Amino acid sequence: MNRCGLLTPEKEPVPLKSIEVELEVRDHVATLVSTLLYENKEDKPIEAVFVFPLPGDAAVCHFSAVIGQTQIVAEVKEKQQAREEYDDALSSGQQAFLLEESDQSPDIFSLSVGSLPPGESASIRLEYVTELAVQVDDGLRFCLPAVLNPRYQPQGRKTSQHINRTSLVPYSLSFSARVSSPRPISKVESSCSLDPLQYLNAEKTQATVKLAAGHKFDRDVELLIYYTDAHQPTAVVEAGQASAKTGTVMGDLMVMLSLYPEFPQSGMSSAASCGEFVFLMDRSGSMDCLLNNSNHQGTRVASARDTLLLLLKSLPMGCYFNIYSFGSSYEHMFPKSVEYSEKTMEEALKKVEEMTANLGGTEILKPLEHIYSQPCIPNQPRQLFVFTDGEVGNTKEVIDLVKKNSGSHRCFSFGIGEGASTALINDLAKEGGGHAQFITGGDRMQPKVMQSLRFALQPAVQDVSVTWDLPKGVSATVLSPPITALFQGQRSLVYTQITGQVGASSEAAEGCVTVKYSLAGHLSQNQLYRLSLTVHRLGARTLIRSLEMEEREHRGQQVGGVKEKVVELSIQSGVSSSFTAFIAVNKSDGKEIQGPLVRRNVPAPSEYYFKSTPEPPRDPLLQLVSLQKASGCWLLDAALAAALGKTSEEVEKPKPASVNQEVWATVLALIWLHGFKTDAKEEWELLAMKAVSWIHAQNAQCMTECVEAANTVLGCKVPKDALGL
Repeated sequence: MNRCGLLTPEKEPVPLKSIEVELEVRDHVATLVSTLLYENKEDKPIEAVFVFPLPGDAAVCHFSAVIGQTQIVAEVKEKQQAREEYDDALSSGQQAFLLEESDQSPDIFSLSVGSLPPGESASIRLEYVTELAVQVDDGLRFCLPAVLNPRYQPQGRKTSQHINRTSLVPYSLSFSARVSSPRPISKVESSCSLDPLQYLNAEKTQATVKLAAGHKFDRDVELLIYYTDAHQPTAVVEAGQASAKTGTVMGDLMVMLSLYPEFPQSGMSSAASCGEFVFLMDRSGSMDCLLNNSNHQGTRVASARDTLLLLLKSLPMGCYFNIYSFGSSYEHMFPKSVEYSEKTMEEALKKVEEMTANLGGTEILKPLEHIYSQPCIPNQPRQLFVFTDGEVGNTKEVIDLVKKNSGSHRCFSFGIGEGASTALINDLAKEGGGHAQFITGGDRMQPKVMQSLRFALQPAVQDVSVTWDLPKGVSATVLSPPITALFQGQRSLVYTQITGQVGASSEAAEGCVTVKYSLAGHLSQNQLYRLSLTVHRLGARTLIRSLEMEEREHRGQQVGGVKEKVVELSIQSGVSSSFTAFIAVNKSDGKEIQGPLVRRNVPAPSEYYFKSTPEPPRDPLLQLVSLQKASGCWLLDAALAAALGKTSEEVEKPKPASVNQEVWATVLALIWLHGFKTDAKEEWELLAMKAVSWIHAQNAQCMTECVEAANTVLGCKVPKDALGL
């Protein structure tokens, strides 16, 4: 039988016809409104269930439906009560709508559209607010997750939601964004094709942009927004809701303080030469997918192998390291972390070369427990690097474990490929005091990972204090967890509730906030100004997440009232939580909907399963890097000559007589990097610094002659001072 219209992979009609998305970005906060149009073209009433991803730190704050001329606005209720009301409405023939967060992960939601009669359409409006993460190059990243990959459930766990997946979705997407900021907008970029940016004023502080026509909703939509003066700290104050009680989160003033410091170079020059670096590598089956389906970068696991090579070459002498890999089971290279030396580095690299995506599921909890069970090495701060495509089912358990051990380590996380769980990747870094990165679209993993290694090697800025100078009779309650450390390139947001009577005039309502760090006496002061209601909702969301974590920590103990506090705050603020859901029931026409109800699961796009093409030839940069010794030097041999694109004779003959072979080889390698790979400097900068330090330690003579001769051999013009010699 020929089926027409929109169909699922199982050839069932899809009731979701289109998604229209409007994004408003104010400085570094985004408000997103999605309108989902459903239509029942079948001859019986249906229930449509759509399971989809949202950013992990999004605060869902509005949910409503329009059927015909009737609009129904959903209320936030305790989750079990909302489910019961939804089931009752369906069994009595009423239309109902339910929106709820997954029990396992805060970045997955399910939307149930119940009792949609034959021939009827429904328009669903969903609104959320979210903070935008800062990238390596100071851009702010917004991601509309489209891809929902299956989350691996640990053995013995039931999956709570049915997700229909397909590589191409049978519904359309339109997307437009409006950006405004106190600072000029320099540019907006995307992994998807965009129409040109349209500025709305001469100051370039407001602009609009939209997806180019013909976009297929088969990958995440990512926007990168760049402002001038990105490091200027800002403090924003917002009035409370008139309808809310004074003394509550929604009734009081709310302040959002944004810190994105740029520290003096003098304080950052002394990169740490110690630390214990633990690399945790996902080797589950899904890591065999292509890193990006539209080009030939190879598989996720191959990119992870190349990244480990760069990391191992860039580590400082005197540190300690270990490499763990996980799937359904886990493995470690050494029984405990070992001191970094030529011998241990070579041993690790041999094993890295053999790594494949052959370990099955995604059980990340057990290796983390094993890592944390290892005693810390005195004076070697532990730095954990986690690489995963994020298909983890027990996200909340994993995050709780990282938080519990956050006093003894920093955690840097990397989400690989479309559909990586934003909740997992962001919260690993947030609770572990580190930095999160996402590798999607045409991104290369290596520069992002090397940026995080630079963060890990920096001296952390400690003793962060935030002091409030407020009018008399006014007090501040900080809702965010305290900031324990800051480092270059990391942004922190602090949400604070302001309680007390503030004068009517704007002058009387002003206060100032001072932030102090213990690095080079850096000081920052800002006046507060007004913004929209988004700040309150993000503040409420921050407090809700902290309380949810507290509830999980004390589960099974007699600590009363935490869950009740979350439910009360969620209902009061209209922001979703793991214990509440949005419920809307159409009681307007009183007509019962006749006929048996048929369930239709709307497919979400998925990357599965794209098996790899043959691996591309090895990058010449990685070929050269692979030959560097742990100390930082290179050997003068046939392998180096081949990596430089020369014969052995061409590199050995021009060596000045007064220069030893290893110094000559190392200068050749440095000039090749500076001369031919400036576009990838972020990837090799740390290992080049190590090479320069090694040359200095040799007290090598005649360096001017040596650099000139090496430039001649390679056909370059790199000056000696550019090399740091």
